Formats: sequence, structure tokens, C-alpha cells
Amino acid sequence: MRKKRQLTPIGKAVKKRLIEVGKTHRQLAEEIGTSEQYLNSILYGARSGRNYLPKIARILELDLENLQMIA
Repeated sequence: MRKKRQLTPIGKAVKKRLIEVGKTHRQLAEEIGTSEQYLNSILYGARSGRNYLPKIARILELDLENLQMIA
């Protein structure tokens, strides 16, 4: 039986904010210049997303310092 993947703390913060602003993962991925699959890899911790965090924070109006601290 496969273990269900869990969102990272960054993933939870991003997902919560996406819901608040009414955006989809696909829209965010396009806006930051990556694929939806790569964005999911960031949100689930398979990739660090270090290069994309500033863009994600800016687009979703999140505090970059807080995102980096919970990374």
C-alpha cells in the first residue's frame, strides 16, 4: 500500500493562499514559469523550489521571509 504524500508547511501555506485568492495550481505554475508537476513537487517537498519561492511569495502576496523560515 502506497503512503499518501503530505503537503509541506510551505505547501499548506501556498494552498491556503491559492484558495483565498481564487487561483489554481495551474495558474500559479504558469505565472511563476514552471509546470504544474514541478509546482506540486515543491509543495510536496520533492523539490526545494528555492528559485521559485520569491515569485510565489510575490504573486500570492505572502511574506518571503516566513516562507523561507518554514521551508
